[in-house]
Amino acid sequence: MTDNTQQQQNSAPELPTQYAPAEVEGPLYERWVERGYFEADAKSAKEPYTIVIPPPNVTGSLHLGHAFEHTLIDALTRRKRMQGFEVLWQPGMDHAGIATQNVVERELAKEGKSRHDLGREAFVERVWQWKGESGGQISGQMRRLGDGVDWSRERFTMDEGLSKAVRTIFKKLYEDELIYRAERIVNWCPRCLTAISDIEVEYQDDDGELVSIRYGSGDAEIVVATTRAETMLGDTAVAVHPEDERYKHLVGTEIELPLTGRRIPVVADEHVDPEFGTGAVKVTPAHDPNDFEIGRRHDLPSLTVLDDHGVITAHGPFQGLDRFEARSAIVGALRAEGRIVAEKRPYTHAVGHCSRCKTTIEPRLSMQWWVKVAPLAQAASEAVRKGEVKIHPKEMESRYFGWVDNLHDWCISRQLWWGHRIPVWYGPNGEMVCVGPDEEPPSGEGWRQETDVLDTWFSSGLWPFSTLGWPEKTESLAKFYPNSVLVTGYDILFFWVVRMMMFGLYAMDGTPPFHTIALHGMVRDQFGKKMSKSFGNAVNPLDWMDKYGSDAVRFTLARGANPGVDVPIGEDWVQGSRNFANKIWNATRFALMNGATVEGELPPVERLSATDRWILSRLNSVVAEVDALYDDYQFAKLSDALFHFAWDEVFDWYVELSKTTFMAGGEQARVSGRVLGEVLDVLLRLLHPVVPFVTETLWTNLTGKESVVIAEWPKDSGFRDAAAEREIEELQRVITEVRRFRSDQGLQPGQRVPARLDLAGTSLAAHEDAIRQLLRLQPAEEGFHATATLPVAGATVELDLSGAIDFAAERKRLTKDLGLAEKELAQADAKLGNEKFLGKAPEKVVEGIRQRKAAAEADIARITAQLAALPQG
Repeated sequence: MTDNTQQQQNSAPELPTQYAPAEVEGPLYERWVERGYFEADAKSAKEPYTIVIPPPNVTGSLHLGHAFEHTLIDALTRRKRMQGFEVLWQPGMDHAGIATQNVVERELAKEGKSRHDLGREAFVERVWQWKGESGGQISGQMRRLGDGVDWSRERFTMDEGLSKAVRTIFKKLYEDELIYRAERIVNWCPRCLTAISDIEVEYQDDDGELVSIRYGSGDAEIVVATTRAETMLGDTAVAVHPEDERYKHLVGTEIELPLTGRRIPVVADEHVDPEFGTGAVKVTPAHDPNDFEIGRRHDLPSLTVLDDHGVITAHGPFQGLDRFEARSAIVGALRAEGRIVAEKRPYTHAVGHCSRCKTTIEPRLSMQWWVKVAPLAQAASEAVRKGEVKIHPKEMESRYFGWVDNLHDWCISRQLWWGHRIPVWYGPNGEMVCVGPDEEPPSGEGWRQETDVLDTWFSSGLWPFSTLGWPEKTESLAKFYPNSVLVTGYDILFFWVVRMMMFGLYAMDGTPPFHTIALHGMVRDQFGKKMSKSFGNAVNPLDWMDKYGSDAVRFTLARGANPGVDVPIGEDWVQGSRNFANKIWNATRFALMNGATVEGELPPVERLSATDRWILSRLNSVVAEVDALYDDYQFAKLSDALFHFAWDEVFDWYVELSKTTFMAGGEQARVSGRVLGEVLDVLLRLLHPVVPFVTETLWTNLTGKESVVIAEWPKDSGFRDAAAEREIEELQRVITEVRRFRSDQGLQPGQRVPARLDLAGTSLAAHEDAIRQLLRLQPAEEGFHATATLPVAGATVELDLSGAIDFAAERKRLTKDLGLAEKELAQADAKLGNEKFLGKAPEKVVEGIRQRKAAAEADIARITAQLAALPQG
């Protein structure tokens, strides 16, 4: 890497009059990559700082959620790099088993083929081909955004090294009896034709039907209710509570199951709630997780009556019907037999859907591979409780514990062809052998490998250490594990974070995968609504980058990033951030044209004006504030602090106050030029992690140095000058009050008026030239007549507005405005004095009226003062 201290040999060219992001950003990023600024050195003696990218799906493209998260991570890593850390931001992509297989299968369908036409090996080869040609477009989009990742270390969850890590940990878990194969109820997707985990099921309220069915007859009659009538074909019992007196005489007997010709037992089980419905439930062990457990307790048979596609398999008139067709047909048949006691339509209830394809999930008994999570989850829970891992913001801990403390065993097998194939071989005589990465699988007639692949989250759960070369003891693993912080959305706290915690602690001898989990919210539109193509409010961030520049998009996202809170964003906010970038550009260009420099030491304090001392004092306060906010992951607050310091204090005040000094020239102008150079140097470095492109261009022009990417992060020198800050605050008050008065009187901003300034007894005498320049005030000459007198901050400003204002017209206008304000106040007082109104109106409405009253009172005071200031007559 090039030494940060290297100076450019030639002076920087003059800045163009306008900032053109499209011309700057691409070449700048490629220059950073070529110079190796983002590459991490495992041999470095620097303290490591490691963050992994939450690996985006290979099928994906950059959306606002990615841009948001990447902006935050990039800001953290750029700052740490400037602070002297050996930074690794680890990039890569996830193979996204179900999503990728679905994409390629759709491509095959266009050719009139299915994966079965190709066979497994040819299909997997086709997926790899698709990955090489079309997958991973997000990498190019990350470059557009400015992601400072180490591209030399880019990984893919199906590459050779990560595949070895997967096989290694699978065998270790298997030998420790933490992986097992068993027949259990799974969430089955009839569209994707695979099991999916609990956390990949999305629940939504659907309109269905609740039917009450009479089983048995006469004294041996029980009524049960169900929303899934088609599963009754697989019922093997009816369950009641052991203490329910209504059914005690039936426990241990058998009753008739309608439509089937079968008789099923009545069993007593404490799981049944006697207060709910009729107090009796149908038991379908092969198609319901609770029924499965009842079946195990009572040794009931499990009858599978739906196939992989959700089609009825049970012999009889319903065989071959889709589950929803069968539901209607079965209810109709029961109705014809007089078995329907009650029907409720529509019946709104929570129904699980596949998060990938939105198909209704079917609970189904299936032979699958499972991880026994109890000991792993306990370790993941204790690591946070003991403070080994901190969750930020802390209030998110309850979400974490609510999940990790209640985990069920994890179904890790998927009935797909794309993914990490489970490394287990079955022999001709029932043998089962788990094969490690350095072992030869058994050979000979009758041996076959498991056809299922592993859940995508299994391999991504290894991401913090598999990407560093584990299971080998590499230099990178020793240097960069554990990660310093994980930055991710609270929405995948359960999907991904818990998996990494469990696997990291297990594989890395009790060392958690990261020190801190920093959780952020979701990006929403400007109205707080979730972004979605179906809602018509989804935004492609590349469109905004093309229009406003990447810095503008990044700054908008960072400025909305409060920890753990959702982020609303609208295009007008991005436009505002573009304006901010332009403001930085124009102010720096002005500074360079007026002698701003970073050469030499800062002048001693005694040579600095109060304005110079004020801005340097404020600069150091902002450095300290930004550091504290970065360490607390308060991106919105630090961005806001930088915005207001830059725009309000540096550009709108210091630069403006210094113009008179620059115009006068001489030694004081040289001093202020050095101070302004110092302020811009520090400010651009502070802004760089969030807005890297414009700051790189400006900083290199200002300093003549190689790159702000490798510049030193600013430090608080400790310099403070409370007296100078008070003095400039008084100056600001004078200028602000007189500007407000001018505006109220209808004066144009550039309109000059005669004025007499009495600054005796204040600290403002040295600022008279600046006051007159900023307020457009001419010296009082012969014939001066003060028509308005403004006492502000101990000073007095007398203005002669004769000839500048039509006093009669202005008095008429103000009188009319006063009348409207008084009417508004009277209406507010009337409502707030009405006890009946106050008793009925919502507090929000009442508070709104109180605010209207306060605003009206303020308007009356302001207008009255303006009228009093007008000359009489």
